Formats: sequence, structure tokens, C-alpha cells
Amino acid sequence: MSPSLLNQDDPLRHPEESSAPTRTKRAWTLWLLTLLVPGGAQVVAGNKRLGRAALTVTVACWALIVAAVVLLLVKRSWLISLVADSTFQLVGGIALALLALGWIALFLNTLAIIRPGLLAPGMKAIVPTAVVAAMVLTSGSLGYGSYVLLKGRDALSGIFASGPPIEAVDGRYNILVMGGDAGSDRIGLRPDSSAVWSIDAASGRTAVISIPRNLQNVPFPNDSPMHKIYPSGFNCGDECIFNAIYPTVAEKHADLYPGQDAGAEATKEAASAVTGLTVQAYVVVDMGGFKDLIDAMGGVTITSGGWVPYNTKKPWPGTTIKTHWFAPGEHHFTGNQALWFARSRDFTTDYHRIRRQQCLQQAMINQFTPQTLLTKFTGIMDTGKQIVHTDLPQGQLGDFVNLADMARKNAFLRLTLGAPDFGTAADKFSTFPDYELIHTRVDALVEKATDAGAKAAKEAQASKKAQASQKASDSAKASGSASSSAKASSTPKASSDTGSTVDENDGESTLKNHDDVPTTQPDGSPIDEEYLVRLEKSGLKYNLDLISQIAQNNDACTAG
Repeated sequence: MSPSLLNQDDPLRHPEESSAPTRTKRAWTLWLLTLLVPGGAQVVAGNKRLGRAALTVTVACWALIVAAVVLLLVKRSWLISLVADSTFQLVGGIALALLALGWIALFLNTLAIIRPGLLAPGMKAIVPTAVVAAMVLTSGSLGYGSYVLLKGRDALSGIFASGPPIEAVDGRYNILVMGGDAGSDRIGLRPDSSAVWSIDAASGRTAVISIPRNLQNVPFPNDSPMHKIYPSGFNCGDECIFNAIYPTVAEKHADLYPGQDAGAEATKEAASAVTGLTVQAYVVVDMGGFKDLIDAMGGVTITSGGWVPYNTKKPWPGTTIKTHWFAPGEHHFTGNQALWFARSRDFTTDYHRIRRQQCLQQAMINQFTPQTLLTKFTGIMDTGKQIVHTDLPQGQLGDFVNLADMARKNAFLRLTLGAPDFGTAADKFSTFPDYELIHTRVDALVEKATDAGAKAAKEAQASKKAQASQKASDSAKASGSASSSAKASSTPKASSDTGSTVDENDGESTLKNHDDVPTTQPDGSPIDEEYLVRLEKSGLKYNLDLISQIAQNNDACTAG
């Protein structure tokens, strides 16, 4: 039998004489081949040259996917850094767009090969619909991938720097994170919150050193351009506080930092001198748009330990009182609510606000997962480019994403360079800081923020508990009576619990003894928002002082 006759008997290439069920089976086979092995339908039933070319591309794509999976498992930071590279994003975005168009062309060609006119009446609409659905699924996904790469290229280049990678110093990356408003009436940004994040390069364990905005007599390193102007520190009076460095340098000394964000660079240098750490990079966040980033992430979850006031434009009915309150407990905040929570200092102090900002920072890190980035990519990129800029190199993004993943596994160690970690607010440590003492405390903190330091702290805590337990046992034996024994074991146990709390919080003090904070109204009912509003409405000093007492534990909060 001649080859031509054999080809005519092939139902895949010549379905005319085949039965209706065979034509249907053929249609779904070709559809499935184009879906799973692009080019396969053309090889078996269409233009073989086109099919072989498509199969070559398909095999190449699968090889790249396998390589990416291996890289993801073996060295994920390399893969992320590659994807974050602007050249790769441009080439990859264009390639994905071309693949999307090519897959559409293959599906349309497959539909022509299927020849819907030969199908049974019930299949004439179903098969073309399935082809269109498959086109949307496949080419649509590739098209979205192209959009993500190209949009990410635009956003990341607007956020990150293009310089060489930064090196860890003494095994740590020290990054100054500043948040504040850059309004139209301001030159530069005036940071309302500043903190040095010291991240262990090996484990991701993180220490956060919060610098009060009103810290005075701030020194500059000897090699800083600002040291020549302020050789004895930033001490031109009460207006020369830490958060004034950024706008002052941006307005008066920008020429000392050509081609750089002068305010950010000078503040980074000051943070190095304040903490005694080598601060290698900065991140600046415009808090005016930060709420949009939180909204883009789907909100943020925080558990508040106390009542936190915030002001709105709408007063309570029949009053001029605009104070509202977040109750103790878990909250899932919108962007606006998160800013109100983090910025509030009514009835409390700046130091309460710093603690809540630390909670918000850890909550954001906890929730900024790869899943969140993928599912909410567009919103995050749109807002991120508008409100964040940094001198961190874009090519090192993979390393820092890996560090962020590791950092989420452990609670941040925290230190505030003021009350309560350095005396009380009345001691005015921020006005008359002891920088040698700060350096000693910071060094001790970052030493704990390593795997070895965490292990040593855990062993010390276990030893302390064992000693307390032994002391309780010895006291019980010496007492000679059950009541004395109970009393003896009770006293050291309280001491042990107190020690445990200090260890777990890495030596942090509390702004106030939280046991003294009222939790009930005079009639014994729990405190609620209406009660707090009534107290404020009275205007009596005693009642206002009582509100301050009730709010004293609102520095206590946790992420999630």
C-alpha cells in the first residue's frame, strides 16, 4: 500500500471519513496537545515545520523552568536577584509577551486543524469555547507575567539604587529606616520615627534600635562632611534634634553630598555615631502614603495591650470631643487605622508611640510574604514606588528577601534610646544622652541577636529558673510547716517570673508598671470607649489624669 493511501487513512490528518465520536476524540486530543505540549498538534496533524519549531521552544521553556526550580531550592537568593535585575526583567517581559502571542497563534491554528464544521452538532460550540478558555488560561498567564516583570522593573528601579552590593560589617547589615512626612511646605523629609535595624547576615536575627526624634547633641563621625560644620555634635539649641538633621542638611548643606539624598546620607552618618554601629544603608518611607501600602497588602494585624487614643474629624454627638479609642485586643487595621495607632501620643508620650511603631514594623515584616507580594503585586508596586526610596542596591534584593524570611522566624530584640530603656521620661535622657552608655547597650543587644547569643540567653534563663526553683525547695524544707512552705515557694516564684519576663524581652523596661493601670469603672464594670469619652468631656484634671493612667500600658503590643 502506498504512503499516500496510509496518510489518507490517518484520522488525525484526514478526519473526513471518520465517525462523529472519532472526530470528537481527535478534537480533544489536539486541544490537549496544544495545552500541554505546544506544537504537538501541529506535528501530528498540521504543519510539521511549525510544530517542530514550537516544540523546540517548549522544550527550552521546560528546561528553564526546571533550572529555576533547582535554583529556588538550592540558592533562592540568586534566583530572586536575577528576577530583580532590570535587564532580565526587560528581556523576560518581552519574551513572555512573545510566548503569549505565539501560544495564541498555536491555539488558533489548532482550531483550524480541528475543523469544527466536521464535529457533531453538540461539539461545534463546546470545542471552540474550550479553545478560547485555554487561550485565556495560558496566554493570559504569560501576559500577566510579562506585565509583572515590566511593571516590577519600573517600580524597583524607582525604589532601589543601582550601585555595587553592600558588605556585612562584623557579620551584620545595619540599615536606618526612617518614616515621616514630606509635605509640599517642607524641604526634605522630617522623620517622625527612626530606627537602626541590625540584621545578622547568617541567621536573620534582628535588633531594632529606635532613636527618639528629640535626641539632642547628636554626633557625626569624623569622616562625615557634617563633622566639619558641627564638630561638637548637632547642638545649635533645642531645635537641633535628631529629626531636624534631614531637613536642615537638605536645605542648607545639600552641596556636601552631590548626587545623593543629602538629608538621608547625613542622618545615616549620625545614626552610625549615635549607635556605634556602621550603618551601611537607609530606607526612607513617606508616611503620608504609607497607609496606601498597608491597604495594598490587605491591612495589618496587631494585638494592643492597652487603650490607644486617636483623633478623627467627626466629634462625638453633642460634644466637641474628637478622641476615639482602640480597645485592648487584636485588631486588623486598615492603612489609616494603622497610622493612627502608630502615631498616637495623646495622654502618653513619644516613647509609647515608639513602642507601637516597633510593633507595626514587625507586623509588616511578618505579613510581607512572597504569597502577599504575588497576590497583591500591582497595588504594592504602585504604592511602593511613590513612598519608598533607598540606597540599597537592586541587585542585592534577593539577599535581603532571604534575610526578611529568616527574620520572621524570631521576635525582634528592641532598644529605645530613651525612656524606658534609659530611665524615665522625667530623666530627660534624650536631652542629655550618654553616648558611651548607648554604645555599650547597643553592643550587648546585637550580641544577643545571633544564634549563639540567643542560645546563651536561653541557657541563662533556664539556669535562673533552676536556681529559683532550688531556692524555693530549700526554703520549703527549712520552714517546717506547710503554710511556711507555701509562702516560701510563692515568693521566689514571683522573682523567677519577673526574671523570665526581662529575659524574654531582652532587658527592656516597661514605661509604667502595668499592674497599676485601671481596668474597671468605679461601678466595677469594664472600661469602655464611652467611659473614656465621658472622662475627657468633664474637663476635670483628675479625670484627665485618670485617662493618662488608663492609657499608660498602650505601649504594650505584639505583631499579629
